[in-house]
Amino acid sequence: MITVYTGQGKGKTTSALGEAALAYCQGKRVLMVQFLKGSTYSGELVGLNRLAIPIIQFGVGCRWAGMIRTGMKHCTGCGECFRQNRNPEIALDLVQQAFDFVAGEVKTATYQMIILDEVSHALNRGFLDINPLKELLLTSSSLDWILTGRGMPETIESLVDNWYDLNMLKHPFSKGISSRRGIEY
Repeated sequence: MITVYTGQGKGKTTSALGEAALAYCQGKRVLMVQFLKGSTYSGELVGLNRLAIPIIQFGVGCRWAGMIRTGMKHCTGCGECFRQNRNPEIALDLVQQAFDFVAGEVKTATYQMIILDEVSHALNRGFLDINPLKELLLTSSSLDWILTGRGMPETIESLVDNWYDLNMLKHPFSKGISSRRGIEY
């Protein structure tokens, strides 16, 4: 099965994490690979670590991550980490490493579920060709795949079994409330 969580709203990674927890509780081995994410303070890192679900990040992280993780500093949304992860000089190599890693893990047949978190960014920015991804998804049909990220290319829709478009109807951000630890990160 292939599931996509996309859209402009919040909840794509969170939905994937919910499915990961369910699969893990049923005895399945789960792997999450994050494309162009490299933080050391997000809640999913702590949560999946507690469940012994590997989460591998291929991206540049926040230079303040250690202080944010301990609560000494709050994420200001400066965007520095996002800009670095969109720089082709950095991102092309990171995305290729991520894809090669996933392809290698598929060959080992260790996992029953693999989550490609934020893979749409790699596709939409031209850092990852969609054809090798399609081939990987099709040649490993025994796996449950979850793909997340805004603007998932519709060219993969024909391969997908579940497609969720998550969009915001109302959110505290619109009232000027900044991101909250344990909720948005």
